[in-house]
Amino acid sequence: MALHPAQDGAKLIFAPAGSSRSLEIPTGPGQAEQFLKTEHRGGLKRSDLNPDEPIAQFHDWFREASQPGTGVLHPETCTLSTAQLPSGRVSARMVYLKELDAKGFVIYSNFGTSGKARDLFGTADGSSTGNRWASLVFWWEPLERQVRVEGRAERLLAAESQAYYDTRVRGSRIGAWSSRQSAVLQPDPNVEGDDGRAKLDKWVKETEEKFEGVEKIPVPEFWGGLRIVPERVEFWQGRQNRLHDRFVYDRVRGEDGQDKWTLERLSP
Repeated sequence: MALHPAQDGAKLIFAPAGSSRSLEIPTGPGQAEQFLKTEHRGGLKRSDLNPDEPIAQFHDWFREASQPGTGVLHPETCTLSTAQLPSGRVSARMVYLKELDAKGFVIYSNFGTSGKARDLFGTADGSSTGNRWASLVFWWEPLERQVRVEGRAERLLAAESQAYYDTRVRGSRIGAWSSRQSAVLQPDPNVEGDDGRAKLDKWVKETEEKFEGVEKIPVPEFWGGLRIVPERVEFWQGRQNRLHDRFVYDRVRGEDGQDKWTLERLSP
């Protein structure tokens, strides 16, 4: 990737050029890096994957990414994408996967005022009607692996959210109550140099006073767990010359009325 000086019609960034891992600014055309981690064993094969269950397969890959020495610092980090209706406008943000169970992938967040709440559950004024479809993307660069999850979102029960909420440090529990996530923070003209942070600090102070001396703070009703129940899960392994290995599980309804998973290889 090369940086170019800003000129009328000129590209500010142009790829490929040089090495993306180089600390020096590239000076001329180059080649994008190759993915070579699995070339010695022929890449990813169907026989390497769980034939019936993508969640079990994800657990295997996640466990491998979590091993010391892999170079993956935070394997639980992923991108959550949602889409607002009726506009179809898409938004994405980085989140942490906190739980994996037989039903799906669980994150925790504010679902009262956040953009994800608007996209998933709609708004009172009807400007967004709610769209439960969401996706997660995990990228484990040292392993040259990516996992994409597509599915429908559902809120966890309050008791389930409380169980996780109790594991958070007190400051994070106070923070969950205090933040009106995504609300605009207007500067306080009475606080010199304030850019809006004073409002948030005020909310935190009010929450601390509200729960002073309280050890078991209740989980806010607007905050909690969100489970993405997968309908499609893709496992991607980088390969040389961009001829990557891609396998996708799709949930289908069997003749017996029970859900099952198909597994297919996709062209890169």
